[in-house]
Amino acid sequence: MNKPILHDPLEALLAAPSARHSDSPVSERRAADVEMARILKTAPLQMASDPSNGGIAHWKHGPLHDVVEPMTDHVIMAYPTGVQRLERRAGKSVAIGTARSGVVTIIPAGSSARWDIPGLVDVIQLYLPQTTLERVAREAEAPAPGDLLERTGHPDPVTSGLLMSAADVLEGNAVLDALFRQRLTDLVATRILAEHTGAPTAFEPIMGGLAPHALRRAIERLRSDSDTDVSLAALASDAGLSRFHFCRAFKESTGLSPHAWLRQHRLEQAMNMLRDTDASIATVAAELGYASQTAFTAAFRRLTGETPSDWRRRTR
Repeated sequence: MNKPILHDPLEALLAAPSARHSDSPVSERRAADVEMARILKTAPLQMASDPSNGGIAHWKHGPLHDVVEPMTDHVIMAYPTGVQRLERRAGKSVAIGTARSGVVTIIPAGSSARWDIPGLVDVIQLYLPQTTLERVAREAEAPAPGDLLERTGHPDPVTSGLLMSAADVLEGNAVLDALFRQRLTDLVATRILAEHTGAPTAFEPIMGGLAPHALRRAIERLRSDSDTDVSLAALASDAGLSRFHFCRAFKESTGLSPHAWLRQHRLEQAMNMLRDTDASIATVAAELGYASQTAFTAAFRRLTGETPSDWRRRTR
């Protein structure tokens, strides 16, 4: 039998000069997804969001010649495929870069600039709330974050890789997807604080895993029924830790992030049902919280290299 993959997927050009920042109140700024839909004139291929963690969207759009108006959240972008010229103008300042794998573009909240992009772009966007940056800095006992730097096709393979994993891992399971987005947002926020602010944040390494009772409680919650809160906030609260320190300690103890651990657990549940019962693939998908049989099949195949039907035939 093929063993499931146990990896955790989370694990220039020019930097733009400062763009014009709006003096308008935060309440008058547009939500990032709304502003992006306006200027890109299309709908995202995928979109997932929640009020406390911002959103992730995958877009493929055509040429762009427009002014991006001030937005409520920071927008962090990475480019899975293709190569395209980027030009950003703010007043007399001009920044030119190239959209390609391994670079990022950052539009700080409240900034505004004209963008000229002559052709097609494939882009993953993270809408990052300022409150998330402040929380991550606070939990890491670091100074309050400085202003984000404008970036236009700026080399950063780490952040680029994190964002591009979003396109592969959003898999149609509400619990898993929410946990993934929460962790991804925190990881990107940590990277942004360290590399893309006017006053970079230094994070001191802290060693040590969860206490045995805290690890047992976390695993109990992750194994519980789908209506139990398995958010990072709930898991961290049980352990008496911040989200930042809980995730680090959980991975130290188990070798996996909470999202990767739960995904592996759901895979094992799926294998048991496929091998030991006659439940249909659709029933297995529904029992494990997937939105559709198609979503479950795609997620199962990514982890095992086989479809659920092929795996069942081979192992029974």
